[in-house]
Amino acid sequence: MDLSLISEGQAFRLQPESVHGMLWLQTHFEMSHWELLAEGLATVSHSNADELIEDASNAGLNLSPLPALSSQRNS
Repeated sequence: MDLSLISEGQAFRLQPESVHGMLWLQTHFEMSHWELLAEGLATVSHSNADELIEDASNAGLNLSPLPALSSQRNS
């Protein structure tokens, strides 16, 4: 697993699970956010999470299962 998105109300908390996941996050977020990202404290909205998931998957990252997003897409 490289990256987990953990549902927190109206947002998803980004949790890097590997060096690859953290490096990928660093290429997508400003340096000022890296410490929060490394500590798993950064969050993104549901709509931004969809884009992030697609981009990370296309880059070859292994993502955690996202049941909350999956059920939203099936609605």
